[in-house]
Amino acid sequence: MKHILVLVSGNGTNLQALIDAERQSGLGNGTIAAVISDKPGAFALERAKNAGIPAFTLLPDKSLPKRERRLELSNRILAKACELKIDFIVCAGFLSILSGDIIAAYASRMINIHPSLLPKFGGQGMYGEKVHRAALDAGERESGCTVHFVDAGADTGQIILQRAIPVLSSDTPETLAERIHVQEHAAIVEAVRNMV
Repeated sequence: MKHILVLVSGNGTNLQALIDAERQSGLGNGTIAAVISDKPGAFALERAKNAGIPAFTLLPDKSLPKRERRLELSNRILAKACELKIDFIVCAGFLSILSGDIIAAYASRMINIHPSLLPKFGGQGMYGEKVHRAALDAGERESGCTVHFVDAGADTGQIILQRAIPVLSSDTPETLAERIHVQEHAAIVEAVRNMV
């Protein structure tokens, strides 16, 4: 079995989709070995604990400048991944930007899900409601989600798959997010199943 590490920051609905898929033998040759959050008290940690998955909190060191902070956190995540003998990393609503050796160590073995049709509405600072508001403000006729490889940029890695939905005239950032979430859950499971 391939050991999967899931990185999270928030509620963990994409993590839950992966947990549910694994229970139904829907992750192919993959098993979720651990979950790491960069936010204390993230509900995703509760989801992991409820599923019997080891869960860890690795907080960014706020005393460091941003670039050094990212690198230091990335190095701690890499060390934990090596300790746990992780084969594949999934960023599922993980808000910290990774850098340094982890990018090369997990090249083509680390993916991220983003709530837009990249390359539109990606990059640093584009997450959650900001993405959906930007899509609506731009008058987009469709939006969706993208699963891509993680590289040294922010949302710039090679696209693996996308799922699109129409943007409705009645949509708000909240309703658009809700409909895209459904697609995210399916997309993250499909990507992991096909890659491990």
